[in-house]
Amino acid sequence: MRFTLIVMALNEIEGMKVIMPRVNPDWFEQILLVDGGSTDGTIAWAREQGYDIVEQKRPGLRWGYLEALPHIRGDAVITFSPDGNSIPELLPDLIDEMSKGYDMVIVSRYLGDAKSEDDDILTAFGNWLFTMVINLLHGGRYTDAMVIYRAFRTALIEELDLNKEKSYSFVERLFSTVISIEPLLSVRIAKRKMKVGEIPGDEPPRIGGVRKLQIIRWGGAYMTQIIMEFFTWK
Repeated sequence: MRFTLIVMALNEIEGMKVIMPRVNPDWFEQILLVDGGSTDGTIAWAREQGYDIVEQKRPGLRWGYLEALPHIRGDAVITFSPDGNSIPELLPDLIDEMSKGYDMVIVSRYLGDAKSEDDDILTAFGNWLFTMVINLLHGGRYTDAMVIYRAFRTALIEELDLNKEKSYSFVERLFSTVISIEPLLSVRIAKRKMKVGEIPGDEPPRIGGVRKLQIIRWGGAYMTQIIMEFFTWK
């Protein structure tokens, strides 16, 4: 199995310089930076490292993934945050686990002794609540259904209609935001009874940059989407 590491960035030069030197390029078919419009030198630094680069035309994580899709060379992708939240030393374990035949493997912040140092009371409760509802409504067995740090087969983006505008348009209009694909990916894999694994992994505090979480808008959009999926997508 060939892996593409997708590095999602928006003004993350401080984290990139600390985290990415700890990522061995030999682990991957491709390292692909998806940049949401950085102005701090992130793109120039990534180009110096020899990474493939996609400069987004439309803002938002979802559009970053969709614009990256034609450029992905790997059979599987690993979605990775270079701001310090994703521990690069866990990448070999994630690759090994995914290579056992899973459709998706999650680096869970809440499995075993793993913990999130980036959580506050509100985000910790939200992550628990979303994961519990996904498990309850859709038959999942997740401990962390929301995290970005995961590996999955590239083909799932199209197999599960994650590239279709209709999968997001209603909730995005309702809450005036652009959401990401991770919760819907977790939901639809659970509904299809696909093979999912998890490995424990701490989430350290972010390094530099600005936290971009839209707690109210994203929270409302994700919960609405998760509940709607119970009645709609088959």
